[in-house]
Amino acid sequence: MSEEKINIVWLKRDLRTQDHLPLFHAEQSEYDYAIIYIFEPSMLHREDTSERHLQFIYHSIQDMNARLQPFNREVMIFHAEANDVFSFFVDNHSVENVFSYQESGVRETWNRDKRVEEILKKNKCKWQQFQRDGIIRGIKNRESWDKRWYTNAHEPVIENTYSPQLIEFEHPFPLQSKLKDEIVSYPNDFQKPGQQFAWKYLISFCQERGKDYSFKISKPLESRKSCSRISPYLAWGNLSIKQAYQFVKHHENYANHKRSFNGFLTRLKWHCHFIQKFEVECDYETRAVNRGYELMTYDNDPALIEAWKSGTTGLPLVDACMRCLHETGWVNFRMRAMLVSVLTHHFDCDWKTGVSHLAQLFLDYEPGIHYTQFQMQAGTTGINTIRIYNPIKQSKEHDPEGVFIKTWVKELRHVPISFIHEPWLMTEMDKSFTDLKGDYPPPIVDITESGKKARSKLWGFRKNKEVKKDGLRIVKTHTRNNRSKRTKQSS
Repeated sequence: MSEEKINIVWLKRDLRTQDHLPLFHAEQSEYDYAIIYIFEPSMLHREDTSERHLQFIYHSIQDMNARLQPFNREVMIFHAEANDVFSFFVDNHSVENVFSYQESGVRETWNRDKRVEEILKKNKCKWQQFQRDGIIRGIKNRESWDKRWYTNAHEPVIENTYSPQLIEFEHPFPLQSKLKDEIVSYPNDFQKPGQQFAWKYLISFCQERGKDYSFKISKPLESRKSCSRISPYLAWGNLSIKQAYQFVKHHENYANHKRSFNGFLTRLKWHCHFIQKFEVECDYETRAVNRGYELMTYDNDPALIEAWKSGTTGLPLVDACMRCLHETGWVNFRMRAMLVSVLTHHFDCDWKTGVSHLAQLFLDYEPGIHYTQFQMQAGTTGINTIRIYNPIKQSKEHDPEGVFIKTWVKELRHVPISFIHEPWLMTEMDKSFTDLKGDYPPPIVDITESGKKARSKLWGFRKNKEVKKDGLRIVKTHTRNNRSKRTKQSS
């Protein structure tokens, strides 16, 4: 065992070299340090993990290594369980400190962290975990959280500097060839990973694209350009919330596009708001936010679930969005909400039947946002407004000429605009004048009827005494006192 003391920087969802507290403190220490990322087999096999996530992570690390190379430093990649990695380090090195960000992840990561903590404590190693993006661990309610978040967002951005690495590190847990073969390539239709591309998207948003943000945010086609598109970079930590917030807030175009830029800044706070909810109650991964909804029953028709997943429901906008996600990993917020609403409301399926599928498809998958938002759209919080999206209405309002639909549902690319939202209304004579390519199915449900049934079911169940009881607990935990008082007075 080497007697020379070392530190370890453990990267998770913070794959960047700037505005990075663990790396900053490692540099301030008198000891040399190893930077590590761990591909954990137990996490790789989870239903919410997909190849595209691992590809984004791997190439983000390569981007970091290119920046660290002048200092003879690199992010060391391990393919093993975290407890095995840290056991290796403490057995072969004199580990003084471990620096990392706190992770607001699924319960499995929390349990993993407790195992690692036990190993470190046993070997008298200090583990310093830093607050991430204004998310506060251990709070019991949301009083003063907003003020503290803004304080964090306005703190100076850390300018990380690096000294040359002195110690050579070797380990017995290399990335296995099968996994490496799967993730070393990167699809052209996905947003490119790493800090360089994160800043390109953010800069172009402020310089030009962001001016239409507020006006086109709900459009499935136009939002692909007018939205910032930095969500994957925030999810995997190529950018910090603080970096994004301050760059937009102080950009020279802020005064020119105040409405759009303020809308964007508000959504950065929402981003953290939902992660904070998950930090307080990570059981949202497996149970309803409002425990009363665990009593609700669903049809869970396998044929409907499969049609939804594959984009073959016969509902053009629904299928276009799902196919777009398969190919690119991104659709805007409204379309995501619509997809969840169709599955849970119109198809009468438990939110648990689709939550992992969308997690796999979202290139910007962030557990804290995903599980809380999915359930909000599914109507299982008991306190939020129930929104049942009509995909035909959404299609007519937000893709009026069907350009987005025709881009992703090739079978409909020759259908006239007058029928693009409801192609099943075409008569045989209409079809004879249209060069239809392939068979496109009729709608798998009658949206009008399914909407009526869903409204009756959801609003009726909201009166359930268990739902109302747990609703009070949720308000007390996750909202400020003024809202809590209003809820008690109206109940």
